[in-house]
Amino acid sequence: MAAINPYIIFQGNCEEAFNHYKSVFGGEFTMLSRYSDMPPREETDLPVEIKDLIMHVELSLGKDAILMGSDAGPGAPPTVRGNNLHISIAADSKDHADHLYNGLSGGGNKNMPMEKTFWGSYFGMCTDKFGINWMIGFEEQS
Repeated sequence: MAAINPYIIFQGNCEEAFNHYKSVFGGEFTMLSRYSDMPPREETDLPVEIKDLIMHVELSLGKDAILMGSDAGPGAPPTVRGNNLHISIAADSKDHADHLYNGLSGGGNKNMPMEKTFWGSYFGMCTDKFGINWMIGFEEQS
């Protein structure tokens, strides 16, 4: 079975965002490298302003999920915030869902409050302060 791991590109605030996500989800960075960690290449000099930015980071969210990200590198097109992508998180409990929702929505927008839905889930949606859309749900067992 293939694993799907979300990868988020930021415009210079990846480290701030991932430290926030670590405070919400817990877990550890299993990898964190900066552009300055790249081996030198003769054909291009790394711009000084990006040397300390994140080239790649991985935050373990449990045995089956890794949240990945980076700051846009030299020559990359600018990121565009959109509403066509949401990261869906399956919580372990109602309390866990509330914790994730409150942590992720802090400083952002609470688009749909956590509530029991007509399809039977405890579910809510928010956009975090970095412009990332989240869907948090808990499936109560009958």
